[in-house]
Amino acid sequence: MCGEKTPYTRVEHPFPPVYDAFSRILILGSLPSVKSREEGFFYGHPKNRFWPLMAGLLGEPTPTTIEEKQKMLLIHRVALWDAVYSCEIRSSSDASIRNAVPTPLAPIVAASEIRHVFCNGKAAGAFYARFHEKALGISAVVLPSTSPANAAWTMEKLAEAWQVICPYLEK
Repeated sequence: MCGEKTPYTRVEHPFPPVYDAFSRILILGSLPSVKSREEGFFYGHPKNRFWPLMAGLLGEPTPTTIEEKQKMLLIHRVALWDAVYSCEIRSSSDASIRNAVPTPLAPIVAASEIRHVFCNGKAAGAFYARFHEKALGISAVVLPSTSPANAAWTMEKLAEAWQVICPYLEK
């Protein structure tokens, strides 16, 4: 009907973080999109530019399977998770997130070599600042979102902005 909005759904993070004891940097999103939750892994929307962007920065072919994505990140000592563990949300809209519960990041940081945090988009950056920054004592760099909703940023502009992670990557 006209004027009706998508209802809120309570969402709990459906899959674990990617990291190991050798991870040096942590890249955080906000919460997996509907498509990512359906796919069972991060950045599952086919138009999200995260995987081609990371592959380009890492000098790797773009991974297609979950296993290839995990392997590419871990080889280069990159950890991946989200700032929000559960919340109420309308579809995949970060702007609609309410009653957010943070992910438990401290155990990941303690079990790894993570000393740098990068947030994929403003929402992830805001949730990180709100829930995690003080407790972890690591300030985050907020990068432009790789989401297809961030159409103002071309792949070339994203790659230029995301170059800041390169000094911390294992090559």
